[in-house]
Amino acid sequence: MQGVTKEQIARAKEWDLLSYLQRYEPGELKKCGAAEYCTKSHDSLRISNGKWHWHSRGIGGRTALDYLIKVRGMEFVDATLLLCGESVGAMAQKTITESRQAQKPFILPSANRCGTAFVSYLLRRGIDGEIINHCISMGILYESRPYHNCVFVGRNLEGKARYAFQRGTCGEYKNDVEGSDKRYGFCLAAHSAACEKVTVAESPVDALSVATLRKLRGEDWGDSHYLSLGGTAPCALLQFLKDHKAVTCIRLCLDNDRAGILGMEKIRKAIREDRELAGRIQLIEDCPPPISSGKDYNQMLMGEREAGRCAAHRSARDI
Repeated sequence: MQGVTKEQIARAKEWDLLSYLQRYEPGELKKCGAAEYCTKSHDSLRISNGKWHWHSRGIGGRTALDYLIKVRGMEFVDATLLLCGESVGAMAQKTITESRQAQKPFILPSANRCGTAFVSYLLRRGIDGEIINHCISMGILYESRPYHNCVFVGRNLEGKARYAFQRGTCGEYKNDVEGSDKRYGFCLAAHSAACEKVTVAESPVDALSVATLRKLRGEDWGDSHYLSLGGTAPCALLQFLKDHKAVTCIRLCLDNDRAGILGMEKIRKAIREDRELAGRIQLIEDCPPPISSGKDYNQMLMGEREAGRCAAHRSARDI
């Protein structure tokens, strides 16, 4: 590779992250368990058993090279040379400073107090009006100003907003708000705090679609929590399970595509590897939508809404 040799790459890959930080950035390490560390810059980045995982971003690896590229944003050649160079300490300190300067505080978008566009948008997507109003009253859904986006808010146990996802009401815009902590996904809570079930989806719209489908079928939609992962990484679910000790049953309603299927496998693996969760969780059920109903639960909901309208139209004609 231009700029580095195969030998340099091999040498760089010999560095595991814990050894690298212990030697060159000891001030960046914090002990957070019997055999686990996190970093001062990113308290959700955990290091154990020769591996590291940044839970708030859903990424991980084994080597310090992986860390410098994925977390610090360094180019491959620069990271390889850093790990092989004489002045590693000074260079590493420079990357820490740049990384901290690049981080932006999490601030919720301004709210449009008279917003109606987001409600109309969600109704067009088939979401039940009562469920929309419940989300609004819980302070986890509103319309932004001036762009009229749907804002889905994720809060921690203390009720503090830590995450937000924006979905455009016109076009295809979708994005996490800068500074969001993906450990705290959008969650429509069950009616009872002692609820034992959580339903997991990739997006907030899919999570609300599952709740709506259950209501349409006459089920008690409030007997489960509904959590959006903001993708397929398990970090939001792992944090949710640690915060909600009563939950013992998980229903995985991720998309019926390659990413969703792999995501469900990763979630099962992450729970198996967590001793406390593995001993507590009694049931993990894979429930992607049937292929015949569409890729995700909103497509399934829209299909059922349309089928219901067609059936009603046929009945009206027969009268």
